[in-house]
Parts: sequence; structure tokens; C-alpha cells
Amino acid sequence: MNRVLAHTGARYPIVQAPMGWIARHALASAVSRAGGLGVIETSSGETANCQREITQMVATGLPFGVNLPIRFLKDDAMLRFVCESGVRFVTTSAGSPAKFIAPLKAAGIVVYHAVPTLETALKCVDAGIDGLVVEGAEGGGFKNPEEVSTLVLLQAIRERVDVPLIAAGGIVDGRGMAAAFALGAEAIQMGTRFVASTESPVHAHYKQAIVAAQATGTWVLNKKSTPCIRALKTQRTQAIHEAGLMPADTFAGIQQLYFGGDMEAAPALAGQSAGLVHAVLSVQQIIDATVAEFRAITARLGALAAARQFG
Repeated sequence: MNRVLAHTGARYPIVQAPMGWIARHALASAVSRAGGLGVIETSSGETANCQREITQMVATGLPFGVNLPIRFLKDDAMLRFVCESGVRFVTTSAGSPAKFIAPLKAAGIVVYHAVPTLETALKCVDAGIDGLVVEGAEGGGFKNPEEVSTLVLLQAIRERVDVPLIAAGGIVDGRGMAAAFALGAEAIQMGTRFVASTESPVHAHYKQAIVAAQATGTWVLNKKSTPCIRALKTQRTQAIHEAGLMPADTFAGIQQLYFGGDMEAAPALAGQSAGLVHAVLSVQQIIDATVAEFRAITARLGALAAARQFG
């Protein structure tokens, strides 16, 4: 039995990343209806709005999750709300989950923590986490400045722990999913791929910028400070890249970028997998194609193993 499916209730082990302002009811419900696991973000800091989004998702009866980014929560209001709202699956990130595990588990909630290093993974397992989201450096958004690829990080963590792993970073389709499973994952998480979906609430300019990007179309920025991020190459991010540090107001225009389409208003967060996204598709098309390709690849590999051949 796939442990991530058992923990989430989803039909397919495909999780949508908790992107600030983007990962709300419209996108999350589309992912869950298509068989994946939609996740509601709380990193935007809009507590009341995010609580309404969670309530909407609970009302659908669909399986879904909520992300709690520890460093960005102003107080315990969101934690208390999640524990009382009927949520059954939570991912924590951006800080130590130690103080969150007990109240979440007491509420009957399964808890996974997002980790960028082996050391963090081991600490989380020791703290009693149920599973891990293994975030490789290829992914978009907030990153560990010490870059370790999903390819290496998955192997390093699976070698040392036995909890279920969700692979995140660099995955947009069934090929990436099959590779992640070969390395020990039991699910995948996709962010950039779902940003460039029909149901994604972001402006068409953002979606088309992802489609147009090459595999080398992102930069890791602010590596000598915090937060370190990966974003699309634009004039604004080139200036940050050359300066080496981000100004304090870097994200002040983020909603103007997301929803107004001004690609220079803020860094456009995206992973290297943007170079693998070639069209804006519906969530249903993305998930169906990913599952079909995963099954075809694993069937072929299974046949090779049965025949004791390599090709």
C-alpha cells in the first residue's frame, strides 16, 4: 500500500505545492477533483482569507492538505484553526516542526515536513513526523542556499529513514514521477507545472513566461542572506543576481506580478522545471498525462526486470 495515499486519501500520489496566494480553493479543488491532493497555502499571511479558503475546501468533501510555514505565521491562530476545522493532512515548512507535531497529531492530523537537507530530515523523524516532503534545489520559491538536487537528496534521505517521502523539485510529468519513485519516493509534489495550468489564478503573462522559459531560465538569488529563492530570469531578477542581495521591498509588488501580469513587479518564483513545461494545460490533463506516462514507464521497466535485460 502506498503510504502517502493512505495518509491523504487522494487517488493518485500527486501533490500540489503550497504557493503563496496561488494555492487556494480554485486550484486546490481542481487538483483534488482530478485525483491528486490540493493544498491550501498560509504563507501569504492573510489569515482570514486563508481560513475561508480552508473552510471552502472542507465543504467540498475532497481530500486536501494545508501548509503551515512556521517562520511566517504571526501567531498560533492558524494552527488552532487548522486543528479545529476538520483538516486531516498538513505539511509544515520553514522552521522546526517540533512544537507543531503534538497539537496537530492530537487533532488527528497527519503531519509531513518539507526538508532541504538530510540533517533536517533526521531531526524531523526523531521529532515524530509522519513523512517528509524532500525539496531539491531545482524547485522554485524559497530554497536552501546550499543546493542539493532532488536526485541526490532523495537517495541520501531514503538511505537513512523509512518514513514516506514526497519528492519535490524538477518534476512536471510521469518521467519525473517514475524517476522519483525509483529513488525511494512514494509521491511527487509539483508547483511550477500547476502554476501554468488553466485553473491557476495567476495572470496569463506569468503562465506564458513559464512556458517560454528554458531549463537555464531561472536564478538562485540572495544566497548570502535570507530568504534564498529561485525565480525566473527577468530584468529585475538579473539586477538582484548581479547585486548579490535582495532589497527589503523585493516582494512588495508580488500580487501585481501574480494577478496584474507585471513580470518586473517582483521576482517570478519558478523552478528549473519551467524548461520542461511546454503548454498551459488543465489540471485534469496534467494529472491524467502524468499518471499514464508513469504507468507506461514503470510497466516497461518491470518487463525489463522480469526479462533480466537492460533494453
